[in-house]
Amino acid sequence: MVDRHAYPAPRLFIDGEWIDAGDRDTLPIANPATGEAIGRLPVATRADLDRALDAARRGFVVWRAKTALERAAILHRAAGLLRERADEIGRLSTIEQGKLVGESIAEAQASADIFDWFAEDARRDYGRIVPSKQPAVRHLVVHEPIGPAALFTPWNFPVTIPARKLAAALAAGCSVVIKPAEETPMSCLELARALDDAGLPKGVLNVVFGLPAEISDYLIRSPVIRKVSFTGSTGVGKLLAGIAAEVMKPTTMELGGHAPVIVFDDVDIDMVVRMTAASKFRNAGQICIAPTRFYLHDRIHDAFVARFAEAARALTLGNGLDPGTRMGPLANPRRVVAMEAMIGDAIAGGAALRAGGAKGDLPGGNFWEATVLSDVPDSARIMNEEPFGPVIATQRFETIEDVAERANRLPYGLAAYAFTRSAAQAHRIGEMIEAGMVGVNFPVLTGPETPFGGVKESGHGSDGGIEALRGYQVTKYIAQGYLPG
Repeated sequence: MVDRHAYPAPRLFIDGEWIDAGDRDTLPIANPATGEAIGRLPVATRADLDRALDAARRGFVVWRAKTALERAAILHRAAGLLRERADEIGRLSTIEQGKLVGESIAEAQASADIFDWFAEDARRDYGRIVPSKQPAVRHLVVHEPIGPAALFTPWNFPVTIPARKLAAALAAGCSVVIKPAEETPMSCLELARALDDAGLPKGVLNVVFGLPAEISDYLIRSPVIRKVSFTGSTGVGKLLAGIAAEVMKPTTMELGGHAPVIVFDDVDIDMVVRMTAASKFRNAGQICIAPTRFYLHDRIHDAFVARFAEAARALTLGNGLDPGTRMGPLANPRRVVAMEAMIGDAIAGGAALRAGGAKGDLPGGNFWEATVLSDVPDSARIMNEEPFGPVIATQRFETIEDVAERANRLPYGLAAYAFTRSAAQAHRIGEMIEAGMVGVNFPVLTGPETPFGGVKESGHGSDGGIEALRGYQVTKYIAQGYLPG
């Protein structure tokens, strides 16, 4: 029987070889539920990065030559392995990230769905023939892989976010150097293991770790890399996009959000509370599309807040591996500090604390109570900065014009939500909100088939749907004539 707390030693994966730390520098890995050290992560040397880049260069030549059917077969095999290994991947992910093990297992299963969908999308990657004015000329429009891609992924969804980027890039025919989050290395390494076991040619996928600023700068500036994809904070995204712009490389940027939630006065309050509380407190609120700024119609505000506070107080904090836990820890001590600062600032500014607002009464880990703040002023930090934790902030509204303006006032535009029984209001608010993704009476905005990305300072490009595949391709126009004779 596997020790549920066992955690293997992370390694680098370069040119098909699993590489131990050896005499390399290492970084500590901690369990966020206990604070205990669980391992050391090898830091890639400059030589390691050069080897990974050279492997990606050679791997691209091999991989792009594969037919769409050949690439799809390998991605399908990897998906099957991920389903077989979902329980173990989920256990490892919870140990290093903290979320409920059921959520982590579901994430591993979702990654399999992602690989399956992009495997099929590779087979549906049609070009087109454009009618010609010249009878002896044929105009062809084809899609070709852009080249080796550098991928950078965060710690909050350490399986599905790398899976989205890897599946799209590989389906398009690109090779990859990926740097996952150093806090959650095993989650992505298990994806690499599944792909390796599925028969992915050596060099097509390379996984490295180290100091993020140094590795990202080196990879993006390398002439080998042709495409950059990043998920993370807006501040870091701007820095990486700036580096990519210097060397004229296209980017996909899925950056920070601060999702507004608009609840009209014609809803079933209990139903909407159940839907939004489940979405808010999943992964302890550490989700870029988590509902956070709640704009509640004045006629239902107080009743909604009271029910939401009850739902928050009912959550049992604990280790994500324990079956009785209903919300796990924050992923690192930085999030605890951020919760203290933002919530304290809101209360000092006049907000009312309706639930939570303190560290969880548990030893060792990064626990924070599910928190509800009501009547929060616009001047509060939490109404302007993404909290990335288990907290909501509410305000009152009366008209659809007023609430749309307030929901759109921030520079972010990743996700937004609205709840109403009125078809007319649903139609209007869906058009008025400035966001890349809008959920109307529906709180789940992720799936391999649909685009996932934002507008304004929440980034550009997509990590889902056919749009993601296009992000790893170039469009080539070929005018093919016929020589007489």
